[in-house]
Amino acid sequence: MRVNWPLFERLSSLVSRPIESGAILDQFLAFVTENQINLYPAQEEAILELYAGKNVILNTPTGSGKSLVATALHFNSLASGKRSIYTCPIKALVNEKFLSLCKDFGPDQVGMITGDATVNPNAPIICCTAEILSIDALRYGSEARVHDVIMDEFHYYSDRDRGAAWQIPLLTLPQARFLLMSATLGDTEPFESCLTRLNHLETVLVQSPIRPVPLAYEYVEIPLHETVQKLMGHDRWPIYLVNFTQRECAEEAQNFLSIDFCTKEEKKIIAQALENVRFSSPYGKEIQKLIKHGIGIHHAGLLPKYRVLVERLAQRGLLKIICGTDTLGVGVNVPIRTVLFTKLCKYDGEKTSLLSVRDFQQISGRAGRKGFDTQGYVVAQAPQHTIENLRLEQKALGDPKKIKKIVKRKPPEKGYVAWNKETFIRLSTGQPEALTSRFKVSHSMLLHVLSREQEDGCKAMQKLIHDCHESPNSKKREGKLAFQLFRSLVERKIIKFNPLRINVDLQEDFSLNHALSLYLLDTIKLLDPLHPDYALDLVTLVESILENPDLILRKQLDRVKQEKMDEMKLAGKYYDERI
Repeated sequence: MRVNWPLFERLSSLVSRPIESGAILDQFLAFVTENQINLYPAQEEAILELYAGKNVILNTPTGSGKSLVATALHFNSLASGKRSIYTCPIKALVNEKFLSLCKDFGPDQVGMITGDATVNPNAPIICCTAEILSIDALRYGSEARVHDVIMDEFHYYSDRDRGAAWQIPLLTLPQARFLLMSATLGDTEPFESCLTRLNHLETVLVQSPIRPVPLAYEYVEIPLHETVQKLMGHDRWPIYLVNFTQRECAEEAQNFLSIDFCTKEEKKIIAQALENVRFSSPYGKEIQKLIKHGIGIHHAGLLPKYRVLVERLAQRGLLKIICGTDTLGVGVNVPIRTVLFTKLCKYDGEKTSLLSVRDFQQISGRAGRKGFDTQGYVVAQAPQHTIENLRLEQKALGDPKKIKKIVKRKPPEKGYVAWNKETFIRLSTGQPEALTSRFKVSHSMLLHVLSREQEDGCKAMQKLIHDCHESPNSKKREGKLAFQLFRSLVERKIIKFNPLRINVDLQEDFSLNHALSLYLLDTIKLLDPLHPDYALDLVTLVESILENPDLILRKQLDRVKQEKMDEMKLAGKYYDERI
């Protein structure tokens, strides 16, 4: 059987003769025409600038064809004998892009590298997470086998925990040309200057405010189940029900089991689609029950096979509701007609705060997909206590005695920041905030840079700190931190001098990716290797540094606060004073 890989076939016709100027572009545009794709002006401009050898920052709305521009760069790179890297924030999107590129270029030309799996790692086209590219950039710098870099969802540059991974390639890969893509970038001038300074190529900003599928916005003050039924009644499904924790996703999905969203015929089609699917995990039966009701669930805590199943069923139009965390808003190809926010605040790892304009617009952008919809809808719920108070007031309307007796519901004491319709309007119409540098020196960064064989690792580290996007004061702090970490590595004989190198006695894949790694190295020495529980104690120590301690610390803080609250309550202080 002959397999059709349309872009690879185009490449075959190119390599059969000397490549003439413009021939690569002509072949790609022929592919576009054959597939009856009408390029938007922004797509056409970005492709032409890339084929002219420039860096491009593509800032266009979700659904405006940024993926096709990325494919055009892969095609150009492959036809020119170069290696291109596609990187994005989540593994699910890496998997999706990998499969998509395999269909166009063939599996021999495409590889994938994530923390979980590696497929064809020497391929000329690689799909990987930002962290994978960052590690290669630190370890090899200008010697890395990278020629064209596509960084999708580039707004993750501002992510508090992962942002450094998006900055490092922009500091260490002078041999590469870049395509940065996102719907919500804010001010791009610093990145234009940074890229041109890095590789001495002109950098072009291509942007457009026009969405292929326009959005309609609505703020509602009725209970969630009524909102969903109203949307169903107006044929505005599939609905992406936005929650900000995995627990909330599961709870909301359970709440809708009592409502029939699907007809008997639709349930029959879903059952047929599930005939060969095994739900063997402990949570599998629960997922099966939800899907049979036309309800999907999608978050990072699910097994990949269940997430992929939900995506495929949604693409076939078999799911009416998808209860997902905000990670579903990161480019995964799931057709959504309505995005429904259950709240407009979330816990960000440190505190609960209102959504940023960027987060709100990024998630909202999932509504309305080209080829599926002519209109997308973004709906936000008022706070639950506000809705309940409005219902109480409506019931007592016209009766002054009942109005006086109303006991108004109070907002939640924890995990809540107030929002209203004005908040919703501001988030809908505002400009995304400027991206913030999150560069931070770590043991892992030091080890990767110092392990470079072709150059002085210390000078490379100094240059990395000097070139980073932090303020002058922050650079000084990072420089001091780097010296402290370097000294700690020397003291523990992880680094040796004369010449400066990583200790060759360490295992090949040795790394220090966790904050307490050095504590672990020091503590292991205190264990007795002859003790019968040595192996168990060793495993326990390793596990103890892997888990994020934030939850434990927050619980300890909550306990201290509660004890203080109880103490003040016994002292007769009013609630507001205690708070």
